[in-house]
Amino acid sequence: MHLKSADVNQSPERLPTRERTPRPVTGRHRRPVPAQLPSHAPALVLAVPGSGDEVSAEVAGALSVENPHVDVRLAHLDDGAECVAKQLAELATGRPADATAAVVVPLVTGPYPRVFHIIREAVAQSGVNVIVTDPLGPHPMLAEALHVRLADKGLARADRMRLFNIGAPVDGVIVATAGGGEAARAAETTAVLLAARLAVPVVAASSDAAPSIGDASERLHRIGASKLAVAPYVIGPEGDLGKVAAAAEAIGAGYSDAIGAHTAVVQLVAGLYGGCLDEI
Repeated sequence: MHLKSADVNQSPERLPTRERTPRPVTGRHRRPVPAQLPSHAPALVLAVPGSGDEVSAEVAGALSVENPHVDVRLAHLDDGAECVAKQLAELATGRPADATAAVVVPLVTGPYPRVFHIIREAVAQSGVNVIVTDPLGPHPMLAEALHVRLADKGLARADRMRLFNIGAPVDGVIVATAGGGEAARAAETTAVLLAARLAVPVVAASSDAAPSIGDASERLHRIGASKLAVAPYVIGPEGDLGKVAAAAEAIGAGYSDAIGAHTAVVQLVAGLYGGCLDEI
């Protein structure tokens, strides 16, 4: 969504929403971000739940290495909307008055009301022209990342040939997201994509709302699945991984690591940023 200084007096919940958000271009032969950008090109601001973590720093570092001409910044949302607003205002300094100061990419896999509320409030307070993208998912690349994390823990067979798995170590997977029921519903698309890769039933659940991981376990048991695994559908900073681990252990399931700074995350962030440049 484009948010300009005229929006500063509006309630953060009533800010205009762009109906079409560019999705990442992830083809092998096209760079998601142009090799050259004008000096006033918008900064790429990663809006990160929490107040600082290694995962977001690693993602930002990888983006900077692959796109040294892009001004990559981290905005930690737990520092508060006022602090993030100051960061955005500083980015507008030195740019033309009507230029887009930043493209803000929320570092989350799906809708997360608290995260987007803080971002909207910060943008409104800053009074500058900013684009806020959609979350990173759903996307087939995130399903692939979940598969990799499961395989890392021996909970799925490595899909080197991109074929269905035969004789998988588990017969049911729970994709556990954070951000409440809305995020769990949005994760159902990724669950379908992961099920196609693993050839086992996959259902979505929430680590902080209903349907819970326990609810998902009961659903899988009803269709005959008995060997379960939990795949945290989070980058890392936005989810309570200890809670996910405890819920998995309570149902006797194995669990994988969070997606973390997987290559897919870096590529999707770059794609969202590059897609916005086409419309500025």
